[in-house]
Amino acid sequence: MKQYLLSIYQPDGGPPPPEVLDPVLRALDVLNAELDAAGVTVFKDGLLPPETATVVRAKGDDILLTDGPYVEGKEHIGGFWIIKAPDLDAALGWAAKAARAVTLPVEVRPLHSEA
Repeated sequence: MKQYLLSIYQPDGGPPPPEVLDPVLRALDVLNAELDAAGVTVFKDGLLPPETATVVRAKGDDILLTDGPYVEGKEHIGGFWIIKAPDLDAALGWAAKAARAVTLPVEVRPLHSEA
């Protein structure tokens, strides 16, 4: 089976208020249980805010470290799944469930390698 990255894009800023966040977290728990039960989960996790990032660049023999995200933007990747699916249509089906659960855009990208 092929592997796909499902990335959640979320707006910059703090977390939403509990009345918004709590239902999303419950929906995520249900989705993650469904992914695990279907045996498609390879790996999944959330990411800390973009200001916790460090960018590493090679300049000749030197290494330059820069605080903060590589790209300035109004959105960032807040979490992701790596799943295995027989084809893109199946991966898109899981992404649709993820987008409903998190109420945010989910990008689907195939990985070069296969499971």
